[in-house]
Amino acid sequence: MRVVAALGGNALLRRGEPLDAEVQLKHLAEAVAALAPLADRHELVVTHGNGPQVGLLAEESTIDPRLHRPYPLDALDAQTQGMIGYWLAREMRRARPGREVVALITQTVVREDDPAFAWPTKFVGPVYSADEAARLAEDLGWVMRPDGGFWRRVVPSPEPHDIVELPIIHRLLQTGCVVIAAGGGGVPVVVGPDGPRGVEAVIDKDLAAALLAERLDADALLLLTDVPYVMRDFGTARQRPVTEATPGELRRLGLPAGSMGPKAEAACRFAERRPGSIAVIGELTDAAALLAGETGTRIVAEREVTGLR
Repeated sequence: MRVVAALGGNALLRRGEPLDAEVQLKHLAEAVAALAPLADRHELVVTHGNGPQVGLLAEESTIDPRLHRPYPLDALDAQTQGMIGYWLAREMRRARPGREVVALITQTVVREDDPAFAWPTKFVGPVYSADEAARLAEDLGWVMRPDGGFWRRVVPSPEPHDIVELPIIHRLLQTGCVVIAAGGGGVPVVVGPDGPRGVEAVIDKDLAAALLAERLDADALLLLTDVPYVMRDFGTARQRPVTEATPGELRRLGLPAGSMGPKAEAACRFAERRPGSIAVIGELTDAAALLAGETGTRIVAEREVTGLR
């Protein structure tokens, strides 16, 4: 099978943990331990988040007195792709010596007139207290929004429409490589007469993973997080796991935009555009069992089920 596995932010960092390299490397080793068995039997493409990392680089770039102006977000996206891709590739080679693994800097095409540029919603960077957030908004001109009990920076998150390096990824898979691509949703670019040009945005990595899986004709899209199922009535006494749903049923659950919502939408899009393929949301450590249909929330085409389970 051809499998696209999208690692949630928890694969590198838990909420509230320091952004130290040692912390992230520990979590990455755990992630690769779950993914390596998939690479033994299937063609594997791995994507990953980069919100905390790109936010940290943006903060450092903005306050560095040696710079006349901060580095643009597209460049910071590329930097985090390189760093996290290197870590993932190194851990995969340690887990599977002799296996060819490549991390590819990937550009994702967005539209310049996307309304997201006028309404930033994508969380990036670390969490802050209310006082810290107010100071950063005043000093740096950042847009800050609440995220649980904390505050975080938000930036535009336009819709992904194409993957520039798609033909290269195809060729690498055909040679047997494990490919790490579209990290952080890919570097956001608009395509004009002179070719791609970077823009100030961060693309949702789950939606980019769904687009990548669709364009690669993947057999499965695994959206890997830190919970075993999508929960109906989450946070209430009535909450219960959803084991199977159609796109319509899953969308009607009204899952929160800041956490499970993008994963659910990505799974729905892939299920609708690749009927008969596997779209599943579940816990990272259960990656092999998710693919085998033993756990997780599976999203299937409308005609295949009669009701949410």
